[in-house]
Amino acid sequence: MERSLDFTETRPRTGVGSWSWIWQAVTGLGIIFLVGLHMIAHHFVVEGGLRNFAQVQAYLRHPVILPLEVLFLIVVTAHALLGVRAILFDLGLSDQTEKRITQALTVVGVLTIGYGLWLTWVVIR
Repeated sequence: MERSLDFTETRPRTGVGSWSWIWQAVTGLGIIFLVGLHMIAHHFVVEGGLRNFAQVQAYLRHPVILPLEVLFLIVVTAHALLGVRAILFDLGLSDQTEKRITQALTVVGVLTIGYGLWLTWVVIR
C-alpha cells in the first residue's frame, strides 16, 4: 500500500509557531556564543583546566561575568523548553492541549531559572 504525502488536511498554523522557531534559532546562536565564553573562561584559561570552588566564587562575583552566566542559564533553559514544546506539538495535539503544554513548560522554565538564580546567589555569598 502506497502512503500519500498529502498535507492539505492538516490544520493551519498560526504565527506563534514561527515565532517560537525564530526564538529557538536565536537561543541556539546565543548558546554557541555563551558556551564558547564559558568553556574558555572555565577550562582553557585556568591553570589545570578547572576552577576550584573559591575560584568559581571569585569568578562569579565579577560584575561582567555574573550577568553573562545568568544569561547563559536563561538562554539554555529557553532553548531546551522551546525544543521540548516543538517536539510535543509535532504530535498533532489539540489546541487546548498545546495551550496547557505551553503553560506547563512556562512554569517549568520559571522554576528552573529561579532555582538557578537562587543557587548562583548561594554560591557567590
